[in-house]
Amino acid sequence: MATTVHIPADLLAALDHRAAELGTSRNRLIVRAVERSLRDETAWPSGFFERFSSVTTEQVAAVEEMWQGIVQNRRSKPPVKL
Repeated sequence: MATTVHIPADLLAALDHRAAELGTSRNRLIVRAVERSLRDETAWPSGFFERFSSVTTEQVAAVEEMWQGIVQNRRSKPPVKL
């Protein structure tokens, strides 16, 4: 099925360059990218965020303890300031 998509000139140039590198058509590269996006993108499960609305003090303490363990055991980078 034919359709029209408006792509900015710089993005189109990069797309054409990448398609040439891969030895494929612009159309095929776009179709593959859309297929991958639709397959890989996931939505949050229903009720996911609602589960965090009633966090207990024990859970908060457990997360804090885990975070401190992570920070103390980091070797390659300084801890991230949250």
